[in-house]
Amino acid sequence: MRDDAQSRMERKKRMAAPKSQPKTDRRLRMDDVAERAGVSQMTVSRALRTPELVAVATRARIEAAMAELDYVPDLLAGSLAARRSGLIAAVVSTFENAIFSQTIAGLTRCVEAAGFSILLGSSDYSATDEERLLRAILGRRPDGVVLTGTLHTPRARRLLSMAGVPVVETWELPAEPVDMAVGFDNPAAGRAMTMALHGYGYRRIGFIGPGDEKDQRGLQRREGYRTALAALGMAPREVAVAAVVAGMESGPALLDELLARFPDTDAVFCSLDAIAAGVLLAAQRRGIATPQELAVAGFGDFAIAQPSGLDLTTVRIAGRDIGTRAGELVLARIRNETVPVRIVDIGFEVVRRSSA
Repeated sequence: MRDDAQSRMERKKRMAAPKSQPKTDRRLRMDDVAERAGVSQMTVSRALRTPELVAVATRARIEAAMAELDYVPDLLAGSLAARRSGLIAAVVSTFENAIFSQTIAGLTRCVEAAGFSILLGSSDYSATDEERLLRAILGRRPDGVVLTGTLHTPRARRLLSMAGVPVVETWELPAEPVDMAVGFDNPAAGRAMTMALHGYGYRRIGFIGPGDEKDQRGLQRREGYRTALAALGMAPREVAVAAVVAGMESGPALLDELLARFPDTDAVFCSLDAIAAGVLLAAQRRGIATPQELAVAGFGDFAIAQPSGLDLTTVRIAGRDIGTRAGELVLARIRNETVPVRIVDIGFEVVRRSSA
């Protein structure tokens, strides 16, 4: 039997020898990486599963060996051993609108730092499509689920409740969440913007927002608009957006309809910044002075609304914070930590700029 000294000498010889690529007639294995890095297979496994427990220098050697060999670790095998998939599922309402990109960015950054990956899907504002998507996603056994909104079919709620994983609904504050929620008060935000426009001196305030019941958050903002006008003793001036996902291109037609029906309107609150941007540009092309003749306000405070863009008055939502906080809640539950607050209100802020 070899003594320890002889084993160490042979190991040094292997490490000093020219490093050749393993035979390509078989799939690369973890022991190939271990041999290249000069460590044990157990150390490679530990570096992949719990990197924080492996010395930085050792991790660097292992990562270099993996890169040299073009080795792709079998994450499924590791997840089966740990009874985890390493996946956090995220379902957004649509990929066609950038409104949720900051939330996904915050969520991704949070969970990837903890070693998880994002499995992303879109419901296209359809509760039925969401249910079908959830069936497929839950079959992959994600370790957590993050959803946009709270409009789910009864069956989808049951699927989520029985999945046995943390679930976070975002962008709304449901009274009875499936599990946990991170969002803000949409009706209050709609009311706050309407009252702000009134405070700026506008008295004939219109609203452009969803005409489809699928856009629950837009409808909640409209509810806030109506509540504010009722409190002020003013009549609503509403134009419905035909498409569930509306962008800047809808601005000209929406502005035409608003002014055809309510020609003396002096301000308009739009349920999304993209709609507001389209209305503002359409007004300027028609020679309507903004905000002197028509003030325009949006919702979201996305890039197009900021001073470097169109300088839109808007409701600022910390979308990235929603994603980060949702990720923190999911991770806390995965680690069996106590979650003292199941419903997190991140708030909102009315931001006045040159468009109103």
